[in-house]
Amino acid sequence: MRRPREALGNDLDFAVDFHGRFTDANAARLLPHLAPYNPLFVEEPVLPEYTHRLRDLTASSPVPLALGERLYSRTDVLPALTAQVAVLQPDLSHAGGISEVRRIAALAETFDVLMAPHCPLGPVSLAASLQVAFGTPNFLIQEQSIGIHYNVGAGPLDYLVDTTPLRFHDGHLLRTTVPGLGIEVDEKAVRAADNTVADWHNPVWRRTDGSFAEW
Repeated sequence: MRRPREALGNDLDFAVDFHGRFTDANAARLLPHLAPYNPLFVEEPVLPEYTHRLRDLTASSPVPLALGERLYSRTDVLPALTAQVAVLQPDLSHAGGISEVRRIAALAETFDVLMAPHCPLGPVSLAASLQVAFGTPNFLIQEQSIGIHYNVGAGPLDYLVDTTPLRFHDGHLLRTTVPGLGIEVDEKAVRAADNTVADWHNPVWRRTDGSFAEW
């Protein structure tokens, strides 16, 4: 974490994703070591199954904690909110779409918690996420996968007739004035990709002894 902070200086943010691969005790031990580098937040310090352990972690952590990509409703996120998580990250493709995530955002606002919607997916999911972002006062930042390593040859912009609505302007996506989600899907490109782009499957992670580990 020292190296990215030195490279970015103090004017740019970075976040750290634990992806639930730490135990509660090990997360508590590591978090203070990250504090000098001032990350924007640390994501998924524990798996969502252990949200009941989150309150002790947030109380002792010197950096903000975030989670939510594996929580799918208002009732799912409520324990995290009462445990004083700093940032919620629901995914519109899994958490009930625009309507439910907008309700989650309103609930988070009553706890003074910020929103950073999870979206490592395609242009429709990203455009829907932006509809929530533009109408959410407690919005922080939008995850997206344009140009990311696992989308080489099949990026979100490859499936749009006009890529302008999802083009960045000084690090920001601008609010579109086009009706609906603000994008037009190129159906020919989608059908062509169906024949040429390999299906993506969630990785299976195993320990050195062959036993299953949570991805």
